[in-house]
Parts: sequence; C-alpha cells; structure tokens
Amino acid sequence: MREIKKLTLNSPGYPTILKESPTQPPRVLYYAGTPLNDLLKHKAVAVVGTRTISIYGEIVTRQFASYLAEQGIVIISGLALGVDGLAHESALEAGGLCIGVLPCPLDKIVPASNQYLAEKILKTGGALVSEYPPGEPAFKKNFIARNRIMSGLADAVLITEAGELSGAIHTANFAIRQNKNIMAIPGNINNIGSAGVNTLIKTAKAAAVTEPQDVLNELGVHPHRTHAKKVRGRNTNEQKLLDLMMSGISDGDQLLEQSGLTLSRFNTALTMLEIAGKIRPLGMNNWAIF
Repeated sequence: MREIKKLTLNSPGYPTILKESPTQPPRVLYYAGTPLNDLLKHKAVAVVGTRTISIYGEIVTRQFASYLAEQGIVIISGLALGVDGLAHESALEAGGLCIGVLPCPLDKIVPASNQYLAEKILKTGGALVSEYPPGEPAFKKNFIARNRIMSGLADAVLITEAGELSGAIHTANFAIRQNKNIMAIPGNINNIGSAGVNTLIKTAKAAAVTEPQDVLNELGVHPHRTHAKKVRGRNTNEQKLLDLMMSGISDGDQLLEQSGLTLSRFNTALTMLEIAGKIRPLGMNNWAIF
C-alpha cells in the first residue's frame, strides 16, 4: 500500500463536491494514490449493486463500466464482491481510472480477496478512500455509512443490479438526499435480484437506462470515438477473435473458420468476450467490437 494521507474538512485537498454534501461529509478522509481533486476534474459515476450478481448483472455491469471508463468517466465503487469489484475491474481493463471507497481502514482491505484490485487501482492512477484511520477495526455499520461517500463524490449513481435489501438501495437513498442523478438498469421482473432497481425506476427515483450512451446523456457528456486497438483479450483465443473483428470480419462462421479454433473453444472465447463487454451481437450470427 502506498502512503496514506489525511484530509480534514478544512484541508485544501478535501473534495468540494463532498464537502458541500448534506449527508454528513466525513470530518476526516484518508486516501492513498492520486489526489482526489485531480481525479474529480473528470466526471465521475458511482457504479454499485448487489454482491450476489447474476450472469445478466455481470454482462451489463461490464458493458456499462467499460464504456464509461473508455469515455473518460471516473468509476467510483466500494471494492466489494459482486457489482462493485466487477465495475472496478472492467473500468481498469478498459484503461480507465477508479476511486475505491472502503468501509475499513486503508491498511486492511475488506474483503481481503480484493487486495489485488486495490493495488491495481493505485498502480493505474486511481485512489482509495476511507473515513477510518489506520489500525481501526471494520464495523458492520461502516458499510452503510460508506455509501454516502460514494454517492457524495460522484456526479451520478448507476445501479446495475440490486434486490430490495441490497446496500445499493442505501446508496440511492443517500444520492436522493444529495440531489444526484440516479440511474438504474431494468432487470427481469420475475427475478428478486432485480426487484430493487425495478422499484427505483417504477417509483421515479431512478431513470431507466438501457445503453451506456444514456448515462452520458444524463451527465451532459458527448461521446468520443474509442479505438478498437485498445481492446485486449484475456488469452490468445479471445485475442484471435478480436483481431479478426478489428480486420473487418463480423460473420460468426467466418470468425470460426479463420480463427482455427475448435467449436468449443470458439464458443467459450466468444461468450467471455461478450460477458466482458468487449463485443456485442449484431444479429444473424454477426458480431462487432463494442
């Protein structure tokens, strides 16, 4: 872990957007990495959701977080399991910047399994933030309190998947009091894991978004063209398919033939690229880089 620095409400580096929050801005912030005000010169979106993520939730979280990061939006989340960690991971894979807001001191990452992700956020120019001093234990109440910081630092909140009791609903409630834009991705009405986001939309507490461009529209940001050459597969099979698509091939049968992969490996690589939000189906067995 890099050097942990301390900010008080009167410190010049204390984020103005958080200092003006009506939901009890922390008297003290601890951070590691890039100064927060430097990161917050860019638009920032808090991407949050359930820890028990579904395949659908994984697909849309990767899709939205990757695209927003490519567009220069800073991704803020809580470094938790599920949506939070996936949002950070997807943004970093896309070459973006992240702020991880923790419910624990920065010298003891919770959950410990995301220690590697915390280090990656720092190495790529992002920051980690907490209101708890080094050495203090993490208490259960911290997890809800942390949510007001995530929404407080952000220009908008995006909930990709959440049930009625998800902590992401607490984040939405803080965001309402902070007068932030709240967006939610609609889910299956028969899936209890989507009940929270669907209720937010139904009660007009959140705007429904069905493609990443909708988030940019809410922020008043004009998209810029992204470069396909930045897209990288996680292994050689995925990279073969990406290289073929970048050369102009979109037909699935041609991709299979020219990749030289077995049908099983081809389908696995194609599925994982789609889940990662790197490619999208065009219909009639045609594919394109997202």
